[in-house]
Amino acid sequence: MTELAKKRPEFRNINALKDLPTYRLPAAGIVSILHRISGFIMFLLLPFIIWLFDTSVSSEYSFARFKAAFNIGLGVFPGWFIKLVALGLIWAYLHHLIAGVRHVYMDVHHAVSKEFGRTSAIVTLTLSIGLTLVLGAKLFGLY
Repeated sequence: MTELAKKRPEFRNINALKDLPTYRLPAAGIVSILHRISGFIMFLLLPFIIWLFDTSVSSEYSFARFKAAFNIGLGVFPGWFIKLVALGLIWAYLHHLIAGVRHVYMDVHHAVSKEFGRTSAIVTLTLSIGLTLVLGAKLFGLY
């Protein structure tokens, strides 16, 4: 046997405390994980979404209550907390939409290269965070 055949690579289990903090995930991996997290957040907040829609379109009185929930609060939840949850929902929707368009584009055009994956992941992160900041500023009354 040759020297090369004797030295086979050893694959061992990773140590979560030692290996994971030093592991550097590529941008495409971060977008993929955030795509799943944003989908889960939207699923979890589905009752809140239904309440938002129902309260905003039922009547003039319910719309006034809807607006007051964001300013004064609703029950035990203060207004800033409801705005923060809505901001999380805005980010989840925007990120999930943009990352989904990225994945469909890559599937349709067979654009599966390392460079395109990295570039499109950075564009996805930048767009989703930038649009969230703009809509969050509007939500919190900065303009």
